[in-house]
Amino acid sequence: MDTTIFEQHESEIRGYCRAYPTVFASASNARQVSEDGTSYIDFFAGAGVLNFGHNNPRMKEAMIEFLQADGVAHSLDTYTTTKRDFIARFHEVVLAPRGMEHKMQFMGPTGSNAVEAAMKLARLATGRREIVAFSHGFHGMTLGSLAATANHAFRQWAGVPLTDVVRLPFETAPGGRTGVADYAAALRDPSSGVTAPAAFLVEPIQAEGGVNVASREWLHEVQDLAREVGALFIIDDIQAGVGRTGGYFSFDGMDLDPDIITLAKGLGGFGTPIAMNLNKPEVDAHWSPGAHTGTFRGQGLSFLAGTVALDYFTDEAFLADVLAKGQTMRERLTALTAAHPEQDWEVRGRGMMQALDTGDGAFAKQVQQECFERGLLIGPCGSGGRVIKLIPPLTIPEEDLHEGLDLLEQAVDAARRAV
Repeated sequence: MDTTIFEQHESEIRGYCRAYPTVFASASNARQVSEDGTSYIDFFAGAGVLNFGHNNPRMKEAMIEFLQADGVAHSLDTYTTTKRDFIARFHEVVLAPRGMEHKMQFMGPTGSNAVEAAMKLARLATGRREIVAFSHGFHGMTLGSLAATANHAFRQWAGVPLTDVVRLPFETAPGGRTGVADYAAALRDPSSGVTAPAAFLVEPIQAEGGVNVASREWLHEVQDLAREVGALFIIDDIQAGVGRTGGYFSFDGMDLDPDIITLAKGLGGFGTPIAMNLNKPEVDAHWSPGAHTGTFRGQGLSFLAGTVALDYFTDEAFLADVLAKGQTMRERLTALTAAHPEQDWEVRGRGMMQALDTGDGAFAKQVQQECFERGLLIGPCGSGGRVIKLIPPLTIPEEDLHEGLDLLEQAVDAARRAV
């Protein structure tokens, strides 16, 4: 497999390719095929972008028709028929059934940009500077979102101080059971020197942080404190949303009422870039025209494929299938843990985002290598890369799901023998 040209001419910053040292030539649903014909089952799915698989046939057909008809592929934030169709369908399928009147804000097409916009709007709406973010959280790599990201390895590359963020322990982290209450007590004490923040920014499921799952009760505690002190409650659902847990949002059924929701990754369906924030109207009213711009706000292909993706959320059988596959994944990981009782491993997740915390980053990396050699793509995450995260396409065929889980078991056994 010739990777010479990449090594000679591409930046040293490249990362995923070092874990997957091959050259991919094609992809379909939950499989990628390298140029030498090797087929890989994809349990990584573009870091959560490809919820509906590689080259989803419904979306591909619509996109080909769009291109042949000279559809508007790039539009800044001008009005297009494609954007109108997406907005109307999103309101019909997602917002209206939940009684939500949030405005849809499009920005530069990355999750990091969505978080930047949310933080900026929170500060504008409240006149305050500090954002409360949580340990193990990941919100992006640009300076504002990076300030909210907890991982030291990412933060150290900023080159400047990352300020105006208050860090509290996530519910599952040390101190997480009382952290919000302790902070609330300080905010209520006029002599504490602690001032109210602009917003609380939280992931209901910390995907990159290690698949740490917050409870309904804890998320309400955060939301209630935000309301009490006049701060915004922002949910980052960039990786865990768009069907990953069996509902559109990862917090569906929790009775939460976020002021802003950040979305990206799977939103566009096909893998073409798009990001969108859902802002409550009274919050969105603080924006002025052009206050947060971006050249690629009007991605015609993403609007089109994203509209097709919304059809999946009117299909109860599809959503039930996501939950059933998620249960299969969890049961197999639980059985894998039971087969190695000498290890202090933990299984956690929700829906089709499931993970095995091995407690050992070097071991998890070895498992990733063993998986690749057997034809399975996975991505470690969490502190020190110790968590094996499984996020296959929601559309993965049953046979590929089971084969991939078989390969994972083989890889874990091989990695254990190599220790």
